[in-house]
Amino acid sequence: MPADLNSQSNDRSFPSIWDELRWRGLVAVSTDEDRLSELLSGPPVTFYCGFDPTAASLHLGHLVQLLTMRRLQLAGHRPIGLVGGSTGLIGDPRPTAERTLHSKELVAEWVSALRSQIERFLSFEGDNAAQMVNNLDWTAPLSAIDFLRDIGKHYRVGTMLKKDAVAARLNSDAGISYTEFSYQILQGLDFLELYRTRGCVLQTGGSDQWGNLTSGTDLIHRVEGASVHAIGTPLITNSDGTKFGKSEGNAIWIDPQLTSPYAFYQFWVNTDDADVIDRLKVFTFLSREEIAALERAVAEAPFRRKAQRTLAREVTALVHGEAATDGVIAASEALFGQGDLSAIDPDVLAGALREIPHTTTPASTTVAQALADTGLCSSLSEARRAIAQGGVYLDNVKVTDEAATLAAGTLAGGVAVLRRGKRTLAGVFLETAGVPAS
Repeated sequence: MPADLNSQSNDRSFPSIWDELRWRGLVAVSTDEDRLSELLSGPPVTFYCGFDPTAASLHLGHLVQLLTMRRLQLAGHRPIGLVGGSTGLIGDPRPTAERTLHSKELVAEWVSALRSQIERFLSFEGDNAAQMVNNLDWTAPLSAIDFLRDIGKHYRVGTMLKKDAVAARLNSDAGISYTEFSYQILQGLDFLELYRTRGCVLQTGGSDQWGNLTSGTDLIHRVEGASVHAIGTPLITNSDGTKFGKSEGNAIWIDPQLTSPYAFYQFWVNTDDADVIDRLKVFTFLSREEIAALERAVAEAPFRRKAQRTLAREVTALVHGEAATDGVIAASEALFGQGDLSAIDPDVLAGALREIPHTTTPASTTVAQALADTGLCSSLSEARRAIAQGGVYLDNVKVTDEAATLAAGTLAGGVAVLRRGKRTLAGVFLETAGVPAS
């Protein structure tokens, strides 16, 4: 479970939540800034953010929205978390090609999974308690004729064609189907429905969704004659131009079954010095003063990586909870000889070992052979030389015998940790009676 929501707070040094959002770099584009500033500084307003079930879990891009919602709720505003049971069946247009249409049953499973993840970041108590909705509830009862007459008539094709996502697809070889072309109408309908039934006047989302966000504001203005608002957060990119949110080409998921807490923590620890302060602003609830102190630490002693370690701890605790975070930090330190490996929870340690080079082999295998099998050494002869030179460790104990086997390991749970030098690691899962331990 994530950290206690009551332990989080907005930075009181800002005049308003709007000013804090801007300082944290969370406003890339918006409707009327002056009106938004006034709106968010006044009495509580209802706002929403939508999440489409295109996978079994949310990822780091969604985390930007979840934490933005939490900041607005901490400022007193009322959040609605929307899971797109209907829009998830259609698919938001990607820039390059059509999305795969998944079965209704699979999408329903993903709706349930995403809903439980979103709920962990919001509070459902108090005067500004959060609400959860599924847009399939109001879309499914609509007939095609009613949809076209009551909603479609308010949209102009010329305006729809100018939306960035649509224009990109029209200019590609893939083109765009009517199904995905209509997505923006469905999202506009969501905002209209929430405005009518729950008094929602603000939608948040990524800036790449701006065309869909304004679909709702425009529709409400046409149908109801009212002005509502939208905020688009920036797409997070690394300073070197690479895409944020992936490690070795794989997405970083919120679900611990898809990205282990250890891998999640290590992703943040490896943040570049040039990016770490911006990440602290976006992904933590640390104050401006605390972040300024970490910025000085980066400038004065970057080798200590204090900012990265703080970032990793804060975000991992938000997503996976304090206990899991303590476990992965202890495992990380112990793996590199700075703690007691035997004191680490076996499941946490096994999860950590799966994130580094590893092999499965019998306990009778020699350490030298395991070094070669895991790639810590390029050959058996090199492995033997490394042992002779005193640079090899099994479970943080120096190996001195070139004939030593993995059975000399000290850990329970059928695992062993190999280390060459100070920082080159590999994991071993020991077979028992021919059955792998992992």
